[in-house]
Amino acid sequence: MMAADVVRMSKFLSLVLRHKPEEIGLALDGSGWTSVEELIRLANQHGTRLTWPLLEHVVAENDKKRFELSEDGQRIRASQGHSVEVDLALPPAQPPSVLYHGTALRFVESIRASGLHSAGRQHVHLSPDVPTATKVGQRHGKPVVLVVRAGEMAAAGHTFFLSANGVWLTNEVPTEFIGFPPG
Repeated sequence: MMAADVVRMSKFLSLVLRHKPEEIGLALDGSGWTSVEELIRLANQHGTRLTWPLLEHVVAENDKKRFELSEDGQRIRASQGHSVEVDLALPPAQPPSVLYHGTALRFVESIRASGLHSAGRQHVHLSPDVPTATKVGQRHGKPVVLVVRAGEMAAAGHTFFLSANGVWLTNEVPTEFIGFPPG
């Protein structure tokens, strides 16, 4: 299987499982799950060649573990990052004292002014380590890693969730909990 096929399919799955299921007529349940059989059928009907082996490979090999299969392998969903309303049914979790947010330099002043907001998604995404946050920030331009004092936030009453792929989620991060790089 070519790497380009895996990337292309990962982007397609992100589109239909996180943002626009209606693009192929797919229905997600309230928790973001959909039938694997239906996903494959609709993808192929709409010109995207998808097979069970390709789907299984993309789910297993995605470096960010963006997708998860149900225990019986009959259903699939995105692990996080939805812009469509879903309830992932994640229990609240106690975060580590510090988490990280990767962004682009051009967004830092706006974040400094108003904090981190979900920006069209359901949650703000936070990384457990600097290398992961740096990778996220690079997708948007010159990367900047912000330090989020998650332990203090939790103590102040903010709720955190840990997605199946290790991404920490919260509704917002007020500026008083963000450490900005010098300059």
